[in-house]
Amino acid sequence: MTRLLEKYQQQVVPQLMEKFVYKNKLAVPKIQKIVVNMGVGRAIDNKKLIEEATKHLSIITGQKPLITKAKKAISGFKLRQGQAIGCKVTLRGKRMFEFLDRLISVVLPRIRDFRGLSPRSFDGRGNYTLGLTEQIVFPEISADTVEFVQGMDITLAISGKSDEQSCELLKLLGMPFGLEKGV
Repeated sequence: MTRLLEKYQQQVVPQLMEKFVYKNKLAVPKIQKIVVNMGVGRAIDNKKLIEEATKHLSIITGQKPLITKAKKAISGFKLRQGQAIGCKVTLRGKRMFEFLDRLISVVLPRIRDFRGLSPRSFDGRGNYTLGLTEQIVFPEISADTVEFVQGMDITLAISGKSDEQSCELLKLLGMPFGLEKGV
């Protein structure tokens, strides 16, 4: 069992049950899945960029990425329907907790000038999304082998009914939220 999963079951669930007065452990919010998405808009001109992005995403997540294709043609962007424009991975279960543990303890502290994540990135239904500007913050990716720097979006789908419950869950798991100005 992973370290973060044990922490969730032994420490976080009892604290959330006490704070939000849940009668049942199954009512406590939990992370259902994590979706890691790389949108490679420059792949229209250079097909090798998609291949490199899928290679890096598979190294980072330990799972083969799904290549996403354009749903409709947009002439202003020189985009055709069905053209490959990105890749994504959906993580669940053990791999999800291992990825989240690496994200919290290794990757986020490696970001330059990191002052914490924005607590405003919740979507109103309890899901949280964060963006990384470069894939080289992951220790698995060697900066020498990277041809182009690519960012990614990481979405955490949480079963909580509100942003407050989901935020509390992520704080108890160790997610480093910063202070927002004007809040």
